[in-house]
Amino acid sequence: MKRLLLLSVLVTVLISCSAKKQIESAISQGNYDQAISDALEKLENNKDKNRKQDYIVMLKDAYNKVLDEDLQTIKHLKKDGNPEQYKTIYDMYSDLEARQVAIKRVMPLQIDGKTINFEFKDYSSELVDYRYKTSDYLINQGIALLDSNDKYNAREAHDIFSYIERINPNFEENRSLIAEAHQKGMDYIHVSIQNHTQQIIPQQLEAELLDFNTYGLNQFWTTYHANTDKSINYDFAMELQLKQINVSPERINERQILREQDIIDGWEYELDRAGNVRKDSLGNDIKIDKIINVKARFMEVVQTKSAQVIANVVYTDLKQNQTIDTFTIDSGFIFENIFGTYKGDKRALNKDDRNLLNQRQILFPSDEQMVYDTGEDLKLQLKNIISSYNVRRS
Repeated sequence: MKRLLLLSVLVTVLISCSAKKQIESAISQGNYDQAISDALEKLENNKDKNRKQDYIVMLKDAYNKVLDEDLQTIKHLKKDGNPEQYKTIYDMYSDLEARQVAIKRVMPLQIDGKTINFEFKDYSSELVDYRYKTSDYLINQGIALLDSNDKYNAREAHDIFSYIERINPNFEENRSLIAEAHQKGMDYIHVSIQNHTQQIIPQQLEAELLDFNTYGLNQFWTTYHANTDKSINYDFAMELQLKQINVSPERINERQILREQDIIDGWEYELDRAGNVRKDSLGNDIKIDKIINVKARFMEVVQTKSAQVIANVVYTDLKQNQTIDTFTIDSGFIFENIFGTYKGDKRALNKDDRNLLNQRQILFPSDEQMVYDTGEDLKLQLKNIISSYNVRRS
């Protein structure tokens, strides 16, 4: 028991030494926020223990260094007076405030009974001042990008407006600008199906393939329309070109199997050489299992029919009027039904045979149904292409 306790203490000491070295290393490399975060984690519990005092010292050291560093940087940036630095200044004031809040959660901190004081300041005025300066500067920058009528610029503007919304909700009707940037940055893709197979495809299959609400896609900058909207100038087209539909003949394959087993079929008396019934030690008649050999012919019947749809997914840049990518889809569906019949003694059949006896022959699906049943696989492959493909990557 003492050995286990000693081992537990040793492990705790080793872990503590490792954690301290990690924090010291972060401080020496200038990763002050990481050092502060690690030290605070260690002080969340039992902060008054003597073994935790080193973490308090390292916490104060990291805090003082990053505080001095940030205040000096802010001083230089303010002196420069460049509006492009407003966001940096605001973010640094936010970091200063966030560090104070995090440290206050573990206060008070003491070393040898003496309370350790941290230099805390009220940054609320600076935060408000640079929140508005940043918002005012960035919103004009975003509007300029939005007015360029370039989709990439609109997306950049959306990022800017979204940042403004986080720090200064609905500043100067910023939410309407977010919506406008999203609309202008959107790629609109018209989707359609072209049947080049000279065969009729089920209308329900075509409707489901074009129903993009069922695909579970969540693409922020891409919208697919099966029905064109005259108010939209489409950027791209995605065409599902059905190239070939193959439906196999209906097939029935039969396999005859001879089953044979030795089974217990009642009992009989055990006889001696003279033909008399043997007795056990208590004088009782000895009975033995009666083993017989049973046979049956089992007929396994397999109904199969298959369908294959081969298609191309073609992406076209409507602005440039040129094909930008083509993908091939090979989708299939197999209908299979297995059942069995037998002649002879049923007891000769195994468990699988008996299960197949419970199945029955059923009608083969029509060719149209077979093509429709390929739809799930076709949709899955189409979804994988759409979700992984970026039209503007080409």
